Amino acid sequence: MKILVINCGSSSCKFQLFETSTGDVLAKGNAERIGIDGKLTYKTPGKEDFVCLDPMPDHKVAVKMILDALVDKDHGVLSDIGEIKAVGHRVLHGGKYYSKSVIVNDDVKRVIRECFPLGPLHNPANLTGIEACESVLPEGTPQVAVFDTAFHMTMPPKAYTYALPYELTEKYSIRRYGFHGTSHRYVSRRAAEFLGKDYNEIKIITCHLGNGSSFAAVDHGKCVDTSMGLTPLAGICMGTRCGDIDPAIVPFLMTNENMSPDDIDVLMNKKSGVEGLSGVSSDFRDLEKASRAGNERATLALEMFEYQARKIIGSYAAAMGGVDVIAFTAGIGENTDYIRAHACEGLEFMGVKIDPSKNDGVRSEAVISADDSKVTVAIIPTNEELAIAQETEELVK
Repeated sequence: MKILVINCGSSSCKFQLFETSTGDVLAKGNAERIGIDGKLTYKTPGKEDFVCLDPMPDHKVAVKMILDALVDKDHGVLSDIGEIKAVGHRVLHGGKYYSKSVIVNDDVKRVIRECFPLGPLHNPANLTGIEACESVLPEGTPQVAVFDTAFHMTMPPKAYTYALPYELTEKYSIRRYGFHGTSHRYVSRRAAEFLGKDYNEIKIITCHLGNGSSFAAVDHGKCVDTSMGLTPLAGICMGTRCGDIDPAIVPFLMTNENMSPDDIDVLMNKKSGVEGLSGVSSDFRDLEKASRAGNERATLALEMFEYQARKIIGSYAAAMGGVDVIAFTAGIGENTDYIRAHACEGLEFMGVKIDPSKNDGVRSEAVISADDSKVTVAIIPTNEELAIAQETEELVK
């Protein structure tokens, strides 16, 4: 089945076309600078990359350009747009309403709109992408919303509730939602499959480490805790996000630095994390180079990231009463061996033992724990787009 996966931002529309029977990507690309001037980058295996600089005044035009490229006689991979049997949309926030992916109807669109305050940068763009596809695809083509938050909706109240006045948490739906859910779901399932274990019988900690990072505790196939919260700001320190801090720091800075709520939001989301700590970069490759050159702040940023990762892994093992598998994924988790090693350093007491010869330089699906490690540690590359395509296929079938 041919499934188009769409991930819309405020001024961009990333896409991949899958043949789900094989998992092959038939074409992919990005329509960017929507509403400014427009640039469509289109790639397909075995053919030269195609770039179109035609104007894109809105997402509807951008989606139409993507579909035209897919059936183009020179660059396309489809003979007719009707070959696309469904479209899977990545949607950031489903609030408390959805614990799984859903076929889009008016009620789903209403919920996505109601969640605008919870995902102000993503949900409006995600809804725009859905409506743009509805307007240009053949009538009746199923649209599926795959929510970043859905996988985490199995958490128990003790894990997702904040200790604020209960009336306020109910009024404003304030709770731990968690994000990267599509990645955590895919990686945890793939880890079990790769290791030949029953997904519903093991305890897994998934470590999605990238510019944005989060962890999930998956107990017998269900997420029971995750590190991000009401927003993706919570948890470990990240590229430019501060992660968990003492909440009293917010009014302290507002008073002493004469900062507004918007100023604080920008500070914590875009000017903090390892970039704010190091003064060097949000890119961990740059931090590594700076640390090796003797930059103490870059070294501190790396050590904090590794230390916080280790604490979260340890706490999730405690929360589940043990752990069978630790899976590293995403840009840093898949490609940075020393961070994987340092994140597991000191966890020998709970049966975690990394084999340097298996870990060093490895960037593909692999077991990196020692043969006598009681806990299996693995690298499991994530594939959120394929997961969206698979979930979309399951629903429309």
